[in-house]
Amino acid sequence: MMALRGAVLFRRAAEGCCNKHYLTNRCTLQTQQRCGFRKVAKKAEPKKGLTEEAGQNEMVHNKGVAPLPYPPTPQKPTRSFGRLVKPFVFTIGFTGCSFGGAAIWQYESLKSHVRYFDEVKADWLEKIRPQKQGDFRKQVNQWWNSLSEGQKTVTGIIAANALVFCCWRIPSLQRSMMKYFTSNPSSKALCWPMLLSTFSHYSFFHLATNMYVLWSFSSSMVNMMGKEQFMALYLSAGVISTFFSYVSKTVTGRLGPSLGASGAIMTVLAAVCTKMPEAKLAIIFLPMYTFTAGNALKAIVALDTTGLILGWRFFDHAAHLGGALFGIWYILYGHELIWKNREPLVKLWHDFRTRGPGTGGDGTI
Repeated sequence: MMALRGAVLFRRAAEGCCNKHYLTNRCTLQTQQRCGFRKVAKKAEPKKGLTEEAGQNEMVHNKGVAPLPYPPTPQKPTRSFGRLVKPFVFTIGFTGCSFGGAAIWQYESLKSHVRYFDEVKADWLEKIRPQKQGDFRKQVNQWWNSLSEGQKTVTGIIAANALVFCCWRIPSLQRSMMKYFTSNPSSKALCWPMLLSTFSHYSFFHLATNMYVLWSFSSSMVNMMGKEQFMALYLSAGVISTFFSYVSKTVTGRLGPSLGASGAIMTVLAAVCTKMPEAKLAIIFLPMYTFTAGNALKAIVALDTTGLILGWRFFDHAAHLGGALFGIWYILYGHELIWKNREPLVKLWHDFRTRGPGTGGDGTI
């Protein structure tokens, strides 16, 4: 509850905190051209009366080997609803695999806890021994052990985002980063950028504000859901919010690259506000003003809906709105439909691990 109270929810600040930016001209490769028209060269024989040099120049131009006076006009990306089929199938498949993998991950975690009681005892004996001073590795381990389960999970996500941010600073990787770490329905790479763009930030302010909101809200969700279910929700939210962005861009014809973790963060934010609508929230710069999480969620959804209808282009409002709607749906219905029906899959995995139904018990966790 205290983590929620210190989070940023004033929309103008939150838009900066959890926005999925359209890339600026620093990231897009555009070819400028002069105004005017260019005549198409006609194929013709050199006219009589021309000098030999002029006739040769005219023949060279007609053959198309002479340099053109203007750079070639870039082809305008065309929207095609048929290109949404593959991302739709990827979204459904990836979401199913995320929650299936999380169920198996939880099974293995519970199994490992039973196996490691002796190691827990050994760790307790290690703690009562005098610790060496100046040992950097032990200091890092102490800091890591002091974090909660939610903070450890979020720290891993922040580290992945920071690594991708550093990759944007390497000139030789710019082409690959544009191809795989920005989502664009007109790009050749459609599916994997839906996930990878969730971990991609080009500016430091964009990265810092998004990670601050993620740190503020995710710990509560991890404590309620567990790290396995939370990771499945977060990764699925990134892909689903990007698919909403694809659909919006295709319908409006405003095709262009976008990136950022804000779609997935909006899912976490909406899930927390739906789960605890009466929780009191405050603006970081105006802590004296408080409001309920339910009212904050309504304001965010209303603002993103308005931005989507009016065509505001500074933020990817479709991704924000898609992430928020997925978070609301999962808390109200998705948890019952997906997570609570994972037992058949876990039983199959248990039977597979024990090499047959009759050798490893009844398949329960």
